[in-house]
Amino acid sequence: MNHRYTTTAGLLVAATLALTGCTADNTADAKPKPSATPVTPQPSVADMDEGKPGGTPAVVPPEPTGAKRAALLRALTAANPGITRYEDKAIDAARNQCSALNGGAQRLDYFASQRFTYKDVTTTEAQGKQINEALKGLGFCKV
Repeated sequence: MNHRYTTTAGLLVAATLALTGCTADNTADAKPKPSATPVTPQPSVADMDEGKPGGTPAVVPPEPTGAKRAALLRALTAANPGITRYEDKAIDAARNQCSALNGGAQRLDYFASQRFTYKDVTTTEAQGKQINEALKGLGFCKV
């Protein structure tokens, strides 16, 4: 009787080891199989910003200096006095907004409101519209 339990236990241990060995080897060497459905890349924020899925980035103007920088900051302050509290952020946001303006994006006022909202500064879409008008009026976005 003792012999039968030993044989059964031995077979169970062998079967467990065989299954564990197969599973470990197969998962370690397994490579992802391509799916039957092609994966379409999602457009990035920059792509959506330009209104062109998969499009190329529009031209961003160089960082303004001297009188051009001062004029840009004055125009931005007129739209929303808070945004120029962080001058470098405001300049970067203006330069990036030009990519939307130059790229023919949709919802320009919305994108401006998002770009110029940071830290403790909130910009509305109406202020975003003023910002876009200021950027166009200054000729800042033309490169």
